[in-house]
Amino acid sequence: MSGLYLHIPFCKQACHYCDFHFSTNFKKKDEMVAALAKELVLRKDELVGEKVETIYFGGGTPSVLSAEEINSLIDSVYANYDVSEDPEITLEANPDDLSSEKISELSASGINRLSIGIQSFYDADLAMMNRAHDSAEAKKSLADARKYFDNITIDLIYGIPGMSDDKWKSNIDLALSYDVPHISAYALTVEPKTALRKMIAEGKVGVPKDDVAESHFRILTEILGRSGFVHYELSNFGKPEYFSRNNSAYWLGKHYLGIGPSAHSFDGKSRSWNVANNALYIKQINSGELPSEVESLTKDDRYNEYVMTGLRTIWGVSLSKIESDFGSKYVDHLLGQAQKFFDTGLLEISENTLKATQKGKFLTDGIASDLFVA
Repeated sequence: MSGLYLHIPFCKQACHYCDFHFSTNFKKKDEMVAALAKELVLRKDELVGEKVETIYFGGGTPSVLSAEEINSLIDSVYANYDVSEDPEITLEANPDDLSSEKISELSASGINRLSIGIQSFYDADLAMMNRAHDSAEAKKSLADARKYFDNITIDLIYGIPGMSDDKWKSNIDLALSYDVPHISAYALTVEPKTALRKMIAEGKVGVPKDDVAESHFRILTEILGRSGFVHYELSNFGKPEYFSRNNSAYWLGKHYLGIGPSAHSFDGKSRSWNVANNALYIKQINSGELPSEVESLTKDDRYNEYVMTGLRTIWGVSLSKIESDFGSKYVDHLLGQAQKFFDTGLLEISENTLKATQKGKFLTDGIASDLFVA
């Protein structure tokens, strides 16, 4: 099984924390949709013999596309790829795009899963992040979406400067009041060359604090655990049967094809990525060229990636898989590096699988880097 990711590189405005590739200029939107469809044709042989199980519209803000444009791209997928009988087809959407009419149109399209970028239910937080919606739009979009879609996930951000534990609990409680079956929650991070970094440097916004983020993370896991959610990946919580099939495939090392400017692809042995420039992407696609670079992954690269992704999930890092795919030398290295984390109660081995303990989950990215082969 494999997945398709389509990057829609347009946003109404730039969120202060975002470092993804996008443009606020919509002049080339029609050309871009046509180019995405053409890249799907150009690359169809890359997934020959594999069924496409998931189709994911990410960005940017895919909900700026009309239902008609979205359906045209889905039709292109079906015309060129072997799609499974019951694919998960996800659309990332912002609340300000989700009018009642738009949601109704989307429900009649091929989309069967909505990922709504709520981020916070508080206007002050949304203004600080320069989101295009306000709290009222967030609540209305969720109420309307629940009338048409069963499979909904929302994004929330924690660790925001000035956000108290009580305010964070209120955000979680509001999310749960809409009975969504999946929540993705991320700590606010300060990326280079973003407006947020500049605002912090100028003293306009406080520096996000690790201890605040960790406190919010503990609150999140406790409340969602009591509410029937499974914490199946560091940032993702789903009710049974509602795990993201697209993201799970990525964490489990399945193949995926990235379509659109800046989109990444992975075939198990190499990784490739398209140019992060809309005009250049369109020009090269229209000339029949693939605007991408390819990196062949060494055995060390593949081991490191498996450890990094596996440790973030409930499935953990299989010692048997390390042995069979990489050899006993890698098992010895892994266990040797992990010993200090066993001693401090951050890692454990269960059924021949290395996993983060509840105490260690918040720290898994840092722990994983210590387990890498240099």
